[in-house]
Amino acid sequence: MSMQYPLLPLVIAKFWYLDAPLGLVSYFGSVNGSFARLFSLGLLFKTFFQPIKNEYRQGLVGFSIGMGIFIKSILISIFLLCFLFLLVLEFLFLFSFILLPIFSVVLFFLNI
Repeated sequence: MSMQYPLLPLVIAKFWYLDAPLGLVSYFGSVNGSFARLFSLGLLFKTFFQPIKNEYRQGLVGFSIGMGIFIKSILISIFLLCFLFLLVLEFLFLFSFILLPIFSVVLFFLNI
């Protein structure tokens, strides 16, 4: 009998409760970064006080700045709602991933 077999439950527990959640969090960070780039969040913040469509004609500058702020505020609000929904889904997935072995053992011993 090899000496590695008795340590197998510890190796599996280390993977399931340390390595895999860290990998999932890293993956979710990548997904969140891609999501922010998809909505061009950095560009929206960088150009927040600039006129929309770079309209600099006499008499329209103030209106264009106000309209740009209004539209960009709506876009940022939509992004934040979608991002919050994504974070909730990620948290639920990670939480269910961590609790899956525990629920499996509990259901096995309850004979439901």
